[in-house]
This record gives sequence, structure tokens and C-alpha cells, in this order.
Amino acid sequence: MKNAIVLALAAFVWACSSEPTLEQAGKPSVEERTPGALKPGAPSTAPVRPGPGVGAQPIPGTRAVNPLKDPNSPLSKRSVFYDYDSDTIKDEYRPTIQAHAKYLADHGNEKMLIQGNCDERGSREYNIALGQRRADALKRMLVLLGARENQVDTVSLGEEKPRCTEQTEACYQQNRRSDMLYSGEF
Repeated sequence: MKNAIVLALAAFVWACSSEPTLEQAGKPSVEERTPGALKPGAPSTAPVRPGPGVGAQPIPGTRAVNPLKDPNSPLSKRSVFYDYDSDTIKDEYRPTIQAHAKYLADHGNEKMLIQGNCDERGSREYNIALGQRRADALKRMLVLLGARENQVDTVSLGEEKPRCTEQTEACYQQNRRSDMLYSGEF
């Protein structure tokens, strides 16, 4: 019985071993040894680990940048603006929405909250309904582009969270929007 166990264990260890690759067998590999060295224009390959809050967190001492916080990333754009009394998403926001949908599809543990907002014109009830239609329209587009339904929640803030409080058209335009917030931001 002991011999059978020893033979089975030896067979298991032998089966788990692998042949060395050409690189391991005779040809040494070359790697960059300069800390933080990157070729100009090359994306960062710094390791990341999942962490609480938004996205992956860089490991201390590396150069990884969270794309949600990078001002050069389309993911840093978090608002979609609308015409007066409309919930139609303009074509100019499609690249931003596609980037967010891809990010959500690639990061299944991420959650997003879309806040629909309106300017102060219209009744409180009407603005709550319009803000919800705006948030829902953005969610539908994100889901159609790859995000999962359960990753995105919506809420209407109506006219309760203005960016601008002046009674001008320029100010009203800033308040007619949907804002995209990721886990840890709401």
C-alpha cells in the first residue's frame, strides 16, 4: 500500500513538471534593469492590484496611473450634456460613452451610478422625471455597448444639484447633464 502511494505521488510530480522552453534551456533572455524605464510613447506596464474604491490601485513604487483619474484618458470625462427639455444623447459623447462601457465590461467588479440632472426651469416633478429619463438613456447606451445591466444604477437629482446658479443660458447648459460616478465616488 505504501509503495502504491509513493508511486502515485511520484507520477503526479512527474506529470506536473514541464519541459524548459527554448529561452530557459539555452538562450538567456534580456530584460531592462533600469528602474521605471519605459520606451518613449509606450504604455505603462507597471503591475497593479485590485483595491477598494475605483479601479485597480498601483503597487507602491510603480508608475501605473488609474485611467479614471488620468486627465488624458477619455474615462476622466464623466458628464454628458443635453439640449433643453431633451434626453437624447448627442453623437459627440459617443467616444466617451464607449470608453466607459468598455471599462465596465473589462472590470466586472466595478459599479457605476448615473445621476440625471436638469436646469431650474420646469416644475420639481417634471425635472425629477426628466433627470431620470436622461440617466436611463445613458445607462441603456452603456449596456448596449458592453456594460452589464447590474453594473449601472441610475438616480434623478432633478434640479437639486446645479453646477451653476446664475439664470443664464450658459449656466442652464451646465446643469442639463448626466454625471457618471464609479464605486467609491458615491
